[in-house]
Amino acid sequence: MLQFISHYTERYSYLDSIRLALEGGCKWIQLRMKDATDDEVRQIALKAQQMCREAGATFVIDDRVQLVRELKADGVHLGKNDMPISEARKMLGPDFIIGGTANTFDDVRMHYEQSADYIGCGPFRFTTTKQKLSPVLGLDGYSSIVSEMRTAGINIPIVAIGGITEDDIPAILATGITGIALSGTVLRADNPVEKMKNIINVINHE
Repeated sequence: MLQFISHYTERYSYLDSIRLALEGGCKWIQLRMKDATDDEVRQIALKAQQMCREAGATFVIDDRVQLVRELKADGVHLGKNDMPISEARKMLGPDFIIGGTANTFDDVRMHYEQSADYIGCGPFRFTTTKQKLSPVLGLDGYSSIVSEMRTAGINIPIVAIGGITEDDIPAILATGITGIALSGTVLRADNPVEKMKNIINVINHE
C-alpha cells in the first residue's frame, strides 16, 4: 500500500505532483491543501479526481468532509485537529474511506474504535511539510505501536508517514507497518515518475 500526498513546490503544482505520481503507478492519492479555501480545493479536487478515476486510483481529500461528500471522492483523511472520525462517519456513512492521523497507540485505538478504515502514523522522522510536528517515532516507535496493536487485537492498515526515503522502506515494512505514505521524496527526485516506479518496486518486493 503506497499513498502519495500531493504537495505544492516551486517546480510542481498540486495537479503536476498528482499526475507524476499516477504516471509512476501510484494507486492512492491524497489531496492535501491545508491553507486553501474550500473553493480553491474544489477546483483542484475536481481535476485530480478525474485523473485518479482514469488511472484507476483511489482519491482521498485531506480534512474537508463536506467536499468529499459533495464530490463523491473515495474518502477523507482526518488529522488530529480535524473533525473526529465518528462524526465524519455519521456524515459520510459506511461507503467512504476514512483515515486518521496517529502518533501513539492510544491514537490508533481511538481511531479504530471510531470506525477508521486506515491509520496514517507518523512522523517517521522530521519533515518540512508539516508545521506542528508530533514527536518523531522512528523504527522503534513503529515496532512498539504494531506490537501493542497485536496484543490488543486491533487489525487495521497502518501507513507510515513523515520524511520517508526510498532507502527507509524495507526497514519500516519489517516493523509490521502495512503501507508507506510519501510526498517530498518523489517530488525532489530528478525524475519523479521513475522514482515512484522504483519505490513501488521496493514495496512490492518486501
